[in-house]
Amino acid sequence: MAKVIVYSTTTCPFCDMVKQFLDEKGVEYQHFDVGEDHDKAIEMVSKSGQNGVPVVDIDGKIIIGFNKPAIEEALSE
Repeated sequence: MAKVIVYSTTTCPFCDMVKQFLDEKGVEYQHFDVGEDHDKAIEMVSKSGQNGVPVVDIDGKIIIGFNKPAIEEALSE
């Protein structure tokens, strides 16, 4: 099973969509609220080069935003 990490904030509707999508697919993931956890925010920017959320890390493959096809592809690898 893939290691999945979701970096998000509580005010981001696309973040909620990513988490709901993963929940519906039965994918387990770690979730970090980068609005509350400064260290995880730095980690997210280091991995993605982006300040925006959501950022999804699937086994080291970084996906910016709610990109359903990219998430599905990464999960299938």
